[in-house]
Amino acid sequence: MSDQNVHNAGFTSSGIAGKSLASSMMSREATASKGGVHSGGPTATLQKMGARGSTHSSGFTSSGISGGSQASQMMSQEAKSHGGETPRGSTTSTVQSI
Repeated sequence: MSDQNVHNAGFTSSGIAGKSLASSMMSREATASKGGVHSGGPTATLQKMGARGSTHSSGFTSSGISGGSQASQMMSQEAKSHGGETPRGSTTSTVQSI
């Protein structure tokens, strides 16, 4: 995943950019959870990366998720809690797609 893709989506070092993919994701996630964006969810995870200004070493790459990385741990935890697969729209799949 490139730093530029995260930034272009609206996840920046100064917060989530208005009228961006990031703000749309935040709104949908807050609505679905009845008012909040939970820690560890797609929006929070991407904003953390955007605030740091770097996605390097997270394990989300253009060729897939790197073994032994933070991304692979996230994917494994999600798969365990969803019967062996990572569901569409999950944190891992959303972050990997961006």
